[in-house]
Amino acid sequence: MELKELRAKFDGIDDKIIELFVQRMKTSGEIAAVKRKNGLAILNSSREREVLDHVMERAGDGMELYAKLLYQTMFEVSRSYQHWLLDDTSEFMHEIRAAAERTPALFPQKGVVACQGVEGAYSQQACDKLFAMPRIMYFRHFDGVFQAVQSGMCKYGILPIENSSYGSVAQVYDLMRNHKFYIVRSIKLCVRHALLAKHGVRLQDVKEVFSHEQAIGQCSAYLKAHPEIKITICENTAVAARMVAESDRKDIAAISSVHCAQLYGLHVLEERVQNNDNNYTRFICISKDLEIYPGANKISLMLSARDRPGALYSVLAKFAALGVNLTKLESRPLPGSDFEFIFYFDMEASVLSDTVLKMLSELMAEPDVFVFLGNYAEVV
Repeated sequence: MELKELRAKFDGIDDKIIELFVQRMKTSGEIAAVKRKNGLAILNSSREREVLDHVMERAGDGMELYAKLLYQTMFEVSRSYQHWLLDDTSEFMHEIRAAAERTPALFPQKGVVACQGVEGAYSQQACDKLFAMPRIMYFRHFDGVFQAVQSGMCKYGILPIENSSYGSVAQVYDLMRNHKFYIVRSIKLCVRHALLAKHGVRLQDVKEVFSHEQAIGQCSAYLKAHPEIKITICENTAVAARMVAESDRKDIAAISSVHCAQLYGLHVLEERVQNNDNNYTRFICISKDLEIYPGANKISLMLSARDRPGALYSVLAKFAALGVNLTKLESRPLPGSDFEFIFYFDMEASVLSDTVLKMLSELMAEPDVFVFLGNYAEVV
């Protein structure tokens, strides 16, 4: 047969398939109504296994795995449709809609804000860009920021989440699962590191450099060019600058910001020592309460997928089906488990879309862990 004839044959087969598919989906909707009436769960794993066994046997040698893949996809589509029909009144959807309605039209100009480090920290600089009149409380560790927000001591908290050249701030991601919070805004801050020392200290005098682990990584090329300099990690770049300023030593320096040089009376030995001039750190602003401000176009989630083949693919397929653009996928190991992970997703979407909201409600019903982290806008 010629290609044109084979394509015509294909078209005829597709017409039959789509007709049967629509019938199957309508029947799936009828099943959803019965499940709602009888209080039954949407997922029925034993029934799905029974169907898979049957279709693989019918498909025969050479086609059974393709048939299995097709029907697994059909199961996903059917469950999604049933969730769509049943979950329009879910508690989660009501909570999201209520938060969007009660959130003020404008992001606040002032508030008590928790930041890690000391005056001059990049978190403080991000805070000053987000809030016109913040009252900042400083905490030694990132965990202190989470706790201050969760306890109500501070209305908001600022945390670094990732850097464009050195990747995610793993410690912050690991702390996320231990605290209750929501992301209400994020900001990308251009970070330019400088080598700071006391006045009169020359570069050849420097024997040791202090800074935060992220800053050290972002300046790895510069430090590699000076192998004679010892590197010492400390809790914050601003803390490093203050340590140098308060020390009696004349052979130490800090990798910090030019702002900290002015703040702590230090001399800039070299500017822009980071690997890349296009060096940005993304900070999140967190709150105890869910706030969804107008213009929110970014959603963050935390979830775990079942420990079975294709589990993560199943989650990703839901985003792809709606045309949702995933901008971040981070995985972190679950403590006390063998090779099990929790996943963090960032996506470009709004909960004002009923389609997106129902997808989130569907996701909430499936994994062992699902946490909606917020719908917010990102500023630069």
